[in-house]
Amino acid sequence: MDTITLSRVYDHEPHGERRRYLVERLWPRGIRREEVELDDWTKDAAPSHELRTWFGHDPQRWEEFRRRYFAELDARPQAWQPLVDAASTGEITLLYSSRDREHNNAIALRDYLLERLAHQRG
Repeated sequence: MDTITLSRVYDHEPHGERRRYLVERLWPRGIRREEVELDDWTKDAAPSHELRTWFGHDPQRWEEFRRRYFAELDARPQAWQPLVDAASTGEITLLYSSRDREHNNAIALRDYLLERLAHQRG
């Protein structure tokens, strides 16, 4: 099984044994907090408001978004390190709210975290 999986918060997938982390800066619209089973809301691991606005889920900006987002993450290890720590001890799910299932911050964050996990494991 994958160490880090993704799920759209609106899909209401079963919690299971995986720890679940919302990786959005803003709470998802139309969802009450008590409707979502979360282990944590890691707002600081999400892209900055400015980057998120610039990207606008434009697939043509995807590669540049990833580059800029990774630079933001590099500057804030305290934001993502708890996710790497959790993934190193078990499976986790990153919850996101974007309609775009191919170009969103959770995908980029998962790739970033998997790279950090690989370095950590040697």
